[in-house]
Amino acid sequence: MLSSLSVLDLSIVAGYFVIVFMLAWYVTMQERRSKKGEYGSSDYFLGGKNVGWFVIGASLFASNIGSEHLVGLAGSGARGDMVAGQFEVLAALILIILGWVFVPFYIKSGVFTMPEFLERRYDSKARNYLSVVSILAYILTKISITIFAGALVFEVMGVEFWTGAVIVVLATGVYTVFGGLRAVIYTDMLQMFILVGGSLAITIFGLEALGGWGGMVDTVQEAAVASNIDGSHFFNLWRPASDPDFPWTGILFGAPILGIWYWCTDQFIVQRVLSARDISNARKGTIFGGFLKLTPIFIFIIPGIIAFALAHKGLLDLGGDPDKALPAIITGFLPNGLKGLILAGLLAALMSSLSSVFNSASTLFTIDFYKRMRPNTSERSLVNVGQVATVVLVVISLAWIPFMKSMMEGSSFYKYLQSIQAYISPPIAAAFLFGLFFKRINAKGAIWSLWAGFILGMARLAMEFLTGEGTVTLKPGGFLDYMVTMNFLHYAIFLFVVCSLVLILVSLSAPQQSAAQLENVTYEPNKEAGAGFNPANQDFWLTLVLIIAVIGLWLLFSPFGLA
Repeated sequence: MLSSLSVLDLSIVAGYFVIVFMLAWYVTMQERRSKKGEYGSSDYFLGGKNVGWFVIGASLFASNIGSEHLVGLAGSGARGDMVAGQFEVLAALILIILGWVFVPFYIKSGVFTMPEFLERRYDSKARNYLSVVSILAYILTKISITIFAGALVFEVMGVEFWTGAVIVVLATGVYTVFGGLRAVIYTDMLQMFILVGGSLAITIFGLEALGGWGGMVDTVQEAAVASNIDGSHFFNLWRPASDPDFPWTGILFGAPILGIWYWCTDQFIVQRVLSARDISNARKGTIFGGFLKLTPIFIFIIPGIIAFALAHKGLLDLGGDPDKALPAIITGFLPNGLKGLILAGLLAALMSSLSSVFNSASTLFTIDFYKRMRPNTSERSLVNVGQVATVVLVVISLAWIPFMKSMMEGSSFYKYLQSIQAYISPPIAAAFLFGLFFKRINAKGAIWSLWAGFILGMARLAMEFLTGEGTVTLKPGGFLDYMVTMNFLHYAIFLFVVCSLVLILVSLSAPQQSAAQLENVTYEPNKEAGAGFNPANQDFWLTLVLIIAVIGLWLLFSPFGLA
């Protein structure tokens, strides 16, 4: 069962588990001792609100990167789709928006959850919408995709699917239940080092085998010619507007809409900045996270390109499937010891994502539902409810595994399930963005916009599934056919525009909300010293360097670049 792993590899993996549990136990006990018996909901769900910038940035990166990123991005590199890396590069810019635009409002308002912020800006209906949609999306997308992708990786490594899935879910659940957000983000920090270090080792080892960067580029071009494919796509982040998958128009105008929802308004991510000791540490954490998000090009996509080149040289067998690039390198190319390090990196990616979603979903349930139903609940009871909610999520995750496996093997529905994020994000992004900067936007406009976006998004998802299954046939060239076959990033733009118009027009039909309700949740130029750029601030210059780095990557991996 573990024939592909040596004793050294297994020792490294076992050591990884031990270190993760020891770190989670240490930081949790240290926090509880410092509270001297006053450990409450703020400590469990927000890490005591005293976390520094380095830990926040590392956690932002590690919780975002799942095993599906490693396998998926490496596969994209192997098939010549470097353009998939645009979502990683754009994330760096979106994290700047999180740090400079959203963080001051979130920290100042003192909220625990993003739905709670929406209630303060609008009303309880908007809060209920985001709470329910978020929890369902976590269970159906983040948890299921992460577990399934991780289990497949372990299956390739010689670990039986069910064994890998169950062990990791239980192991992650244990320290998440015990330590709350503080245990999650500090283990994320450790996992960031393992993840980056292990992936970087693949890049270095592979480049050495190909004779360096130049040798890799030459080999890829030879292989592309031999395979009769476009070799320029291997080192190009840009595609024409007519590209069916990743048009540059969709990348520049559609992807940021998804990015603002994911990075700036989703509890899964924002909970990390809410744990910061102050606005400065929160912002520095987002900037550090932005720099880390530039690395996937080199540690995930480039290894996929290396795998393609090694296969051309006969040094690696991909079996005709580019998505096997990373597993193939691990099992068929790396030496003993390094295999264990990479497997530990895959475990790190899986466990950091799972622990984050477990903690975020339990926070949403406890704060947005239980505490509202029982407002006089004690702090200790809230912590207990959060722990129980996490246990329930672990059980649901385990029960969900058989359905995931059957859906993945027997139906195309699972593929469409992943599109949910693209179709639910535009109305939420519009509600947050317009709500922050326009006082005239009100609760009536928000709820109409949210539901309009949800209906249009789910209608697109349903029609994709029905037409894909052959249940429904649309007239070629017709309006419905155009709306269903439109690139999903272009559809996100359309959805955002429609939701914005609904938000504005319906808001104008109802009175503006009171000044008291708009306090601390809308932008006021004279009061927001922490919300604007300040050249005298170190954060300003770090942000500028990050922007220059993004532009540099865009130019490097372009038709005019040096690659």
